[in-house]
Amino acid sequence: MAFRISLPARWGAAVLAAALVMPHACAARPKAPRVAKAAAPAAVLPAKGAPKLIVAISVDQFSADLFAQYRSHFTGGLARLAQGAVFPAGYQSHAATETCPGHSTILTGMHPSHTGIVANTWIDQSVTRGKKTVYCAEDETKAASDPKDYVASVSHLLVPTLGERMKAVWPASRNVAVSGKDRAALMMGGHVIDEVYWWKSGAFATLDGRVLTPVAVNENASLATVLGAGAPGFALPDWCQGKDRAVPLQTSGSSSGLGSLAAGLSGGAAGTFSVGAGRFALAAGDKNGFRASPRMDRATVVLATEMVDELKLGKGTAPDVLSVSLSATDYVGHAFGTEGAEMCIQMQQLDLALGDFFIALDQRGIDYAVVLTADHGGFDLPERLDEQALPVAQRADKALLPEALSTAVAAKTGLDAKGLIQSDGASGDFWVRRDLSDADKARVIEAAKADLTANPQVAAVFTGAELAAAPAPTGSPETWSLQDRAKASFYQPRSGDLVLLLKRGVVPIVTPAPGIVATHGSPWDYDRRVPILFWRKGMTGFEQPSPVETVDIAPTLVALLGLPVAPGTFDGRCLDLDAGTGSTCGANP
Repeated sequence: MAFRISLPARWGAAVLAAALVMPHACAARPKAPRVAKAAAPAAVLPAKGAPKLIVAISVDQFSADLFAQYRSHFTGGLARLAQGAVFPAGYQSHAATETCPGHSTILTGMHPSHTGIVANTWIDQSVTRGKKTVYCAEDETKAASDPKDYVASVSHLLVPTLGERMKAVWPASRNVAVSGKDRAALMMGGHVIDEVYWWKSGAFATLDGRVLTPVAVNENASLATVLGAGAPGFALPDWCQGKDRAVPLQTSGSSSGLGSLAAGLSGGAAGTFSVGAGRFALAAGDKNGFRASPRMDRATVVLATEMVDELKLGKGTAPDVLSVSLSATDYVGHAFGTEGAEMCIQMQQLDLALGDFFIALDQRGIDYAVVLTADHGGFDLPERLDEQALPVAQRADKALLPEALSTAVAAKTGLDAKGLIQSDGASGDFWVRRDLSDADKARVIEAAKADLTANPQVAAVFTGAELAAAPAPTGSPETWSLQDRAKASFYQPRSGDLVLLLKRGVVPIVTPAPGIVATHGSPWDYDRRVPILFWRKGMTGFEQPSPVETVDIAPTLVALLGLPVAPGTFDGRCLDLDAGTGSTCGANP
């Protein structure tokens, strides 16, 4: 077993420094555990020519398919990144392709099985509040009656991020993060972070006990003006014209009074509503409409630029890291799907916003290196795919929901159906009621697995015991079995008693509603494959089509910086950014 650092969520700076300062290695793993002798932080210098600022960007739900589809139309920031080191077949290689697990891999270099972030939410039946669902970025020990009313925290992340490792070795280094989502900013930033902001209820917020800095206060004031006045929609690029049509969706009831969560949703006949034909026109006060539009990314990039100035990032005595997670693509994907005019507009505006961001960094004379990837991919709404006569595009069966499954299993076992099997949807982790005897729990697991396996929409069902005993996956992520993918997401203290994986093309949204018509979260490549792009001024561009993983990003940046890390620390490996010369990774493969 390779040596791996796994620290408690709360630690002191001295403990962190002692734990993280170790001899340099990028990806090599010893066959047996090996603890290296700690080195004095003051004696460690960055590699010769190391960048002064790492800019780590995650575009939420930016699949490899979207990158390939729109690549020829990019003229701004994404066009610039495409001139660097391009890995078009990157993988969020685990099965739980959600925001929190995906972001937890990018700057830790570890799979969710080691970060402990198994999903956006999981069920912990030991929590004292009534609702047992725990959010990945909350501190459930703080008083809150509902997981939606929570205290934001990174306490569930079990491992350090790149920014934390940098600060442990170079105390002058700054670790900063900004996003449209708290879970994205916190999973990329980590426990020891100088400044962190995310969008919440119409303004940027930060951790409890912290005060907004002047740039965040000013940005919120500017955004309040926009929200108060509203704004016109975006022009439709010529190359988006073929996607400009509405798609009707069937609901379980009347559409009256549903309310639009994003521009472009409209009511139709009883029991239907339409998605599409939207331009992101913003009504006054529509916070959700702002969030599910290109305006969200633009605001995030503006705040990131202002934080560069406020903290003088890239100008200090040690390298800094700025994490920027752009959330609008995900909100647009959920509200409109991935193949409509709305996503086409979003891709154009994302590219332009990133272009302006990089120009702003250029103007400040900062020596910076960029990596851009995504936390997961995405899948279009089944109704539009059905119109295109694509096979196996359907919504999940109601029988897969925990209530229906509990009823079916109770009928077989004679147990009380109430809360017998718990989950937050029709796929992923399922938990058995904790007050059962071991014998009854085993009967429930057996009956539930048999019932789920018999469903024609189900690809595989694994018990927690099966995944706990399974070996860690190795080799290329494109060849991993479904069990391998589930294993990479499995952390026994939090994962379910059963893990359900749906067949390709089955969307785990049983009934669509305005704002939630399409999603991700599957173990299939449309959700797993993401681009990984590196860029630095003067580098020789190249494209490497072979599969790589997002867990390869952290060890690659560690090598670029010359940051000392023990062998076997990461699940990933160093990627050569010098077109095969080996100078990025040194002696390490």
